[in-house]
Amino acid sequence: QVQLMEFGGGLVQAGGSLKVSCVASGNIVSINAMVWYRQAPGKQRERVATITSGGSTNIADSVKGRGTISFDNAKNTVHLQMNSLKPEDTAVYYCNALMGDGRGYEVEYWGQGTQVTVSS
Repeated sequence: QVQLMEFGGGLVQAGGSLKVSCVASGNIVSINAMVWYRQAPGKQRERVATITSGGSTNIADSVKGRGTISFDNAKNTVHLQMNSLKPEDTAVYYCNALMGDGRGYEVEYWGQGTQVTVSS
């Protein structure tokens, strides 16, 4: 019983910055990794950024140099900071968590998504 709640989406002008966040709550045993995805209308879902429990990060080429992923252990919150936003960044951004269940299995959870719209 884990919930992911996203916030921080909205409307921003091209060239501006935005930070989306996702809070994990409930019966959390361990977090192996947290991932940000995005999906634009008519397109497939795309992985944007990943952060592992060891602190390793991976940023997609489409966002590299403009995006930063971070995790606050005390608050179980993952952040995606995006700068120099472009209209092509417009999408629904989804938070994804890979968690251990304490029994040797990994369980995947998804947030509801938050809309990011970049205007020209």
